[in-house]
Amino acid sequence: MTENGIKNIKRILIANRGEIAIRAIRAIRELGGESIAIYSEADINSLHKDLADISICVGKSPANQSYLNIPSILSAIEVSYADAVYPGYGFLAENPHFASICEKSNIKFIGPKSETIRLTGDKAAARKAAEEAGVPIIPGSPPVENLKDALEIASDIGYPVLIKAAAGGGGRGMRVVHNEQELTRLLPVAQREAEANFGDPRVYIEKFIKNPKHIEIQILADEYGNVIYLGDRECSIQRRHQKLIEESPSPFINDKVRKEMGEAAVRFAKHVGFTGAGTVEFIVDEDMNFYFIEMNGRIQVEHPVTEMVTGIDIVSWQIRIADGQELTLKQEDVKQKGHAIEFRINAEDPDTFTPNPGKIERLYLPGGFGVRVDTHIYQGYTIPPYYDSLIAKIIVYGKDREEAVIRAKRALNELIVEGVKTTKDFHLKILGDPEFLSGRYTTQLVDRKYLGITE
Repeated sequence: MTENGIKNIKRILIANRGEIAIRAIRAIRELGGESIAIYSEADINSLHKDLADISICVGKSPANQSYLNIPSILSAIEVSYADAVYPGYGFLAENPHFASICEKSNIKFIGPKSETIRLTGDKAAARKAAEEAGVPIIPGSPPVENLKDALEIASDIGYPVLIKAAAGGGGRGMRVVHNEQELTRLLPVAQREAEANFGDPRVYIEKFIKNPKHIEIQILADEYGNVIYLGDRECSIQRRHQKLIEESPSPFINDKVRKEMGEAAVRFAKHVGFTGAGTVEFIVDEDMNFYFIEMNGRIQVEHPVTEMVTGIDIVSWQIRIADGQELTLKQEDVKQKGHAIEFRINAEDPDTFTPNPGKIERLYLPGGFGVRVDTHIYQGYTIPPYYDSLIAKIIVYGKDREEAVIRAKRALNELIVEGVKTTKDFHLKILGDPEFLSGRYTTQLVDRKYLGITE
């Protein structure tokens, strides 16, 4: 093993697809390992399948018959003699049942232990753990049993409040409530939505923070109790709670708050016994008070902005930690230098965000100094309709935010994708928005100003 290589896990099955699968393949190859790709029938012409050392078809096109098909993936692990599984994000990345099966089968799950995934995946349990760890939480409740309890809790907290799914995220099962009548009407709606999306109808109630910023802290934690944070990411450009643009560092918070948030994230990770690469997410109000939202125990779509400003390969460290290696990085080694912004390029109508899968007839990807593109598409590739519409991530770096914004405009204008619609033009609109340029934008900017949605 070289200083930066792996020795205990050499054959790694990637239980994912698209750009994150390619990202993992690159890291595994640099670490001296072998990559095993799985793919569905719809992904027969996928780039991740062709770039991996080995590729195995695990089922039909729908995700529940392939990328979510645990028995089929376990068979692929068995026939390929894989030592470990890299889950990426989405699909089975935060599935405690899958992680538990891997543990019992002596297959290394590249991520936290199954019990940690179970705890952090339960929003109510994670909130309780944050409180125990001395991390600020939004005033709220445990899961509510009935409408009577919900009404009493909301009255004590004070309207407006948020109804949130205990077992999920991404805005599903979430409702803003301004009074008793709305709570009476929307509580069962949120419970049904939580049940439909997460198989768990439990919801809890917390204070609704007006004009919030969504800021997250990236952490790395090894199996020997060492935990560090890699600075912050600003994730407030969202559509219905779905992130669209991320940047690092946040243009809003100051260094004092940044340090306090980082230390709070480390306390939480240590309290829940977290290992691997994870993200602790916070809501920050207008006065820079921050409150814990949740922890994601996996790689994030937006991890490249942190890599760009710190020079730390997060995916490589994920794998090295799973290999049993100790973090050689100390907190004082981590410096955020310059500014990075990531734009999620989705195959969607830029005005309505309606998915627009199809064949890419012509493609030109931007490049040049300070530009990184993570993607799995190529000219002639047909985007299947079965999966998330993310087709590329354009990440730009500058010595400061102003330079990063200028470079972003140049890079986005270079991007050519013909045959399908993309969100490129939406991103260019945001780059010209005075609210965005001020750095004081909030999570409501897109919904309020571009979609006409008000909470």
